Amino acid sequence: MDEVRTVSAIIRGRVQGVSYRAWTKDTATGLGLSGHVRNRSDGGVEALFSGPADAVGRMLDLCRKGPPGARVDDVAATDETGGPATQGFVVRLG
Repeated sequence: MDEVRTVSAIIRGRVQGVSYRAWTKDTATGLGLSGHVRNRSDGGVEALFSGPADAVGRMLDLCRKGPPGARVDDVAATDETGGPATQGFVVRLG
């Protein structure tokens, strides 16, 4: 069984108004990850990814590019203990 990794990430750049949250949900779901994504009041996006360590690493790599129309300046990731409160991946409002 793969090692489970949980990471919180703050993505900065032009990441609101470009479908970044929907892209994140679709991409994370495709990788079999659980967690959530939401817009931040400072213009960034915050996400929590949990699942196999290699899939979480791949997701973080993909977040550095994002969907078409996005411009990612920085992805700050922090490993967390435990996992998300729910199964699956959800978009949270603000």
